[in-house]
Amino acid sequence: MFFNSFSFAIFLPIVFVLYWFVFNKTKSTQNAVLIIASYYFYSCWDWRFLFLLVFSTFLDYYTGIRIEKAKTELGRKFWFWLSISINLGFLGVFKYYNFFADSFSQLLNGFGLQTSPLLLNVILPVGISFYTFHGLSYVIDIYLKRIKAEYNFVDYSLFVSYFPLLVAGPIERATHLLPQVKVKRSFDYQKAKEGIFQFVWGLVKKVVIADTCATYANAIFDNYESMNSLSLILGSVYFAFQIYGDFSGYSDMALGMSKLFGIDLLRNFNYPYFSRDISEFWRRWHISLSSWFRDYLYIPLGGSSGGTAMKIRNTFIIFLVSGFWHGANWTFIAWGFINALYFLPLLLLKRNRSNMETVSLYWDLNSVKVFFSIVSTFALTCFAWIFFRVKSITEAFEYIGRIFTNRIFESQYLENERYNYEIIIMILAFIILEWNSRTQIEPISGKYSYLKLTLCLAVIVALGTYSDYKEFIYFQF
Repeated sequence: MFFNSFSFAIFLPIVFVLYWFVFNKTKSTQNAVLIIASYYFYSCWDWRFLFLLVFSTFLDYYTGIRIEKAKTELGRKFWFWLSISINLGFLGVFKYYNFFADSFSQLLNGFGLQTSPLLLNVILPVGISFYTFHGLSYVIDIYLKRIKAEYNFVDYSLFVSYFPLLVAGPIERATHLLPQVKVKRSFDYQKAKEGIFQFVWGLVKKVVIADTCATYANAIFDNYESMNSLSLILGSVYFAFQIYGDFSGYSDMALGMSKLFGIDLLRNFNYPYFSRDISEFWRRWHISLSSWFRDYLYIPLGGSSGGTAMKIRNTFIIFLVSGFWHGANWTFIAWGFINALYFLPLLLLKRNRSNMETVSLYWDLNSVKVFFSIVSTFALTCFAWIFFRVKSITEAFEYIGRIFTNRIFESQYLENERYNYEIIIMILAFIILEWNSRTQIEPISGKYSYLKLTLCLAVIVALGTYSDYKEFIYFQF
């Protein structure tokens, strides 16, 4: 069940009515409605994996209590590492086992030892990387005595399984979400209105921008051997807007619908393509994941407080792990490695905390510099996205090599029966809208909000893509 599907358009109003008008008397009944809705929502993907979700939830719930109640440090460590090991074990088996088995087999084959690896024929449970990280952060925070264990199983289950964030984030923290689910919510008209605006804008990003860009990006990437240099460059740009519209659109819809239930989620995107350097980009892209790795991996490793060698080591660890989190393929690791190379000079020159304020442009020479820094950062990002999109490292180098060797820059008719440049006007209009609203959550709120809402709904109906590109990219992670 996708957020942009007809079935979800029926599901959400039913849950809303039950939540606010039937079972709204107490916090317990509100949470019960949401947890039942969340489990039904997840079972629509594959009901068999619902047992894995419930087991993972119970594991961290129980071990969190045991850590808090342990009377010795040895006992605390035992329950802590038990939770960590089982969580990462499940993630390793379902997501990474085949990758390691196949890579090891290829390594042996390279030395002349012919092997046939034993691979698992299993489907990756949707959202496993997200809800696993929810549980890990909870257990780590209890172990480090940052928070107290939660003894209400329904409340904790809702923290892990809340359907707006269950399958693609944002990755929540117990310190932020649990306090909200432990109190009865009262309907807030203003918050609900803001939620509708944010949900609709997320839907625009998904079905108008992301899914339309997907038709062009797929036509180019799937046939890159016959594409000219201009098409290949545009292909990387189209994919950049596809993945941004897709993932930030999902996040906006998740945050928006959650406001309908009186619950605020962590912001996940903050106009990343207006960043002036890679460091700023990573403060604005997939914020909940970046901050998770910062707090639970980068800082415990020593962060940037040590010597040069430690800074370099920690930078590469954090980006390589981030790449590997996205998928079991060398292309994702290469994507992380490239971003580490981008980030490292800023860190070593102590410029990684520059550009903390919202970007502005004026009619002066400094704004020319700012403009080119935005364009160059976006170009570097598009180059890295090539590795994220392709199926293999070899394909990435062939794609990039053809950009520089073909040297033909003219319009080309694509497999989707469109010319390679036809979507550019839509992308430029989207950039202008985002730029003008970069100081707010979305462009609908403010003056003439209902007129803008009507226009957005009209654009969704008139320009939305409703064919083969419904699925959200990050569902596979």
